[in-house]
Amino acid sequence: MTFAIVDIETTGSHAHAGAITEIAILIHDGQQVLETFQTLVNPERPIPHFITGLTGIDNQMVADAPTLRELAPKLHALLAPHTFVAHNVNFDYTFLKVALEREGFSWQAQRLCTVRLARKAFPGLRSYSLGRLCEQLGIPIAARHRAFGDAEATAVLFGRIFQQAPELILGTGKKKKQYAFLPPNFSPERFEALPEETGIYYFLNAKGDILYIGKALNIKKRFQQHFASAQKDPGKLALAADLHDVAVELTGSELLAYLLELQGIKKHWPPFNAALKRPVQQWGLYRYQDHLGYSRFSVAKAKKGFEALLLFDSHSEAWSFWKKAVQDFGLCPKLSGVQKTPAACYDRQAGSCAGACEGAEPVAIYEEKVFALLQRIQSLKGQLLLQLPGRKAREQAFIRVENGCFTGYAFLNPEEVQIQAPEELSSYLQAVPAYPESGYIMRSFLPKLPPKAFFHVSIG
Repeated sequence: MTFAIVDIETTGSHAHAGAITEIAILIHDGQQVLETFQTLVNPERPIPHFITGLTGIDNQMVADAPTLRELAPKLHALLAPHTFVAHNVNFDYTFLKVALEREGFSWQAQRLCTVRLARKAFPGLRSYSLGRLCEQLGIPIAARHRAFGDAEATAVLFGRIFQQAPELILGTGKKKKQYAFLPPNFSPERFEALPEETGIYYFLNAKGDILYIGKALNIKKRFQQHFASAQKDPGKLALAADLHDVAVELTGSELLAYLLELQGIKKHWPPFNAALKRPVQQWGLYRYQDHLGYSRFSVAKAKKGFEALLLFDSHSEAWSFWKKAVQDFGLCPKLSGVQKTPAACYDRQAGSCAGACEGAEPVAIYEEKVFALLQRIQSLKGQLLLQLPGRKAREQAFIRVENGCFTGYAFLNPEEVQIQAPEELSSYLQAVPAYPESGYIMRSFLPKLPPKAFFHVSIG
């Protein structure tokens, strides 16, 4: 079994946007180096000043160097037969894979990461960055941040690991492939310990700073989905390189996971979460009565001076909510503005509408349905207390919603705490800021909830 120990220098951190400026490859058999290859590479673009400051490689040095296009056949031939080894392997591997594929060379290799291997072979060290790791193990680096110097040091490190724990390297069968997606600083043991339950998760760097907050019905499965395609996504690749640990918070329900994810993002603003922005233009649901006394509805852009029954963040959200409400409460699609027809609505023709659109359904009976709908809408403006499954057996989650926004929650065991009236719940609720974005989440979930989920409704 042979290994290609590789280090590259680049113009940036993203494989699809950057280019290689230097590459070194050392072919190794686990005991010694068999062959070496190194070259500067003309990236065919300017090298940023900060990269030159880090590596010492400037535009003049690479001006007469071969391009990746010229090197691709040799690189492919050199790399193809061997297991690919690097420190933070996904970075080097992804850059080379993208570069070779641009030149028409399809390539996929078994990979080994010396960060992950070193953590297992030499546990308890202060740092596993290449420089610090070599310093702690007494491995000299001739030229730090130059491809051959770093590759040579990585080869010595690889030899030490092979000598210390050869089973880590030689066990390249099904089990190793099973965990190939894992970030370099995240162990298979840590992955296996992740819960397969509903909740939110926090990706943490080496200092414990939050990099990303997400939600999932199955946290362990979602973690794997995050990084299974990381090599095709520069953002995920950067996240994988920084990730050292995951903190989880079980919620028991998907709704509470959505709500607490929003709270976490708003509080911490993690660098890898997209910013939550409210649209400038909102849409409103409006009601008026026609000359026969039937209520009619329309969805339109919100305007000052016109009071809407409900406001929505987008046209699609408004229509999605309204179409379902019309169906749930048995309203006429034509009078509700869902269908535009010259005569009776299509549902009347199909026999599923009671005929308010042609005066067949009495106004009083139709308006009873409208009143029931308006009560549901008013409940969104008042206070709701929802009762949902908790994080474990015999536990219940309570969610407080005020004026459509999430404002508090609690987890209670009914065997330990008996709640008979809504006011008794107040002292147990953990208050949270009422972010307007939570209104969108509530409007999406409320129509899906069973009647037993509504512990208390106070009309606003």
